[in-house]
Amino acid sequence: MPLSQRVNGWLRKVPAWPLYVLLPIPGIWVFYLALTNQLGPDPLITLERELGETGLQLIILTLVITPVRRLTKVSLLKFRRALGVMAFFYIFAHMLSWAVIDLRLDIGAIFTEIVKRPFITIGMIGFLTMIPLAVTSNNFSVRRLGAAVWSRIHKLAYLAAALGALHYLLVVKAWPPEPIVYASVVAVLLGIRAWWAANKPAKRKRQA
Repeated sequence: MPLSQRVNGWLRKVPAWPLYVLLPIPGIWVFYLALTNQLGPDPLITLERELGETGLQLIILTLVITPVRRLTKVSLLKFRRALGVMAFFYIFAHMLSWAVIDLRLDIGAIFTEIVKRPFITIGMIGFLTMIPLAVTSNNFSVRRLGAAVWSRIHKLAYLAAALGALHYLLVVKAWPPEPIVYASVVAVLLGIRAWWAANKPAKRKRQA
């Protein structure tokens, strides 16, 4: 039996629900550190960065699952929904920490910041694209919408990843390696998907 089949057999026995319990723990911990002033001289900025970066990491993980399956035959699809929902959890917490703690839920100030600062505009658009993904990440939505429509909606994950990576690039004042690495990884993953999509018609024509 191929190694990929043995790994898939083992993965079928691993439930996805523990991810909903374990993945929020780092966010809760960093929030506790911020409340107790243990995140350095600017705890709010550190809190926002940690939450946003974790959210971007989880988005990237959801994008990695399909290339891994196509290249290695190992399927992690059963975990993708949990990773996506937890990515939304972190991005939502990132946005709330900025809007509620930093700007004290001042609607005027929030609107002004979104309009005046391009990196906030891009980040907010990225967050908004994740809302339909989170709302429809359940079996009921798949049945209600149909697999084809549901699949098209969830292609918004590509846009969310691109906007998240661009937001991180623009938010930093210098050029540290982390946002560059994340942007490069997202570019490669989206480039792979674009290459696959472009080669689908050619493959079908050869088969015909």
